[in-house]
Amino acid sequence: MARGSKKKYTRKQKRKESKIERGYEKRGVGKKEAKRRAWATVNKSDRGGRKKGGGGRGKKRNKSSSRKGGRKGGRKHKRR
Repeated sequence: MARGSKKKYTRKQKRKESKIERGYEKRGVGKKEAKRRAWATVNKSDRGGRKKGGGGRGKKRNKSSSRKGGRKGGRKHKRR
């Protein structure tokens, strides 16, 4: 497989990349740089292509959000 080939990526990952790329372009990043950053973001969250290939099981996929939602620092509890 050629270097830079996206053959091992799922449809969902490719969709994710295109949406992220559009977001970067809206913020004024160039087309080529936006594409590079988008794939880097997909690789960071999904650990590369997810289609089977090669040996071994590999690592489990991290499903935690890339950004923390809700109130920063968590919920405040009242003392009694």
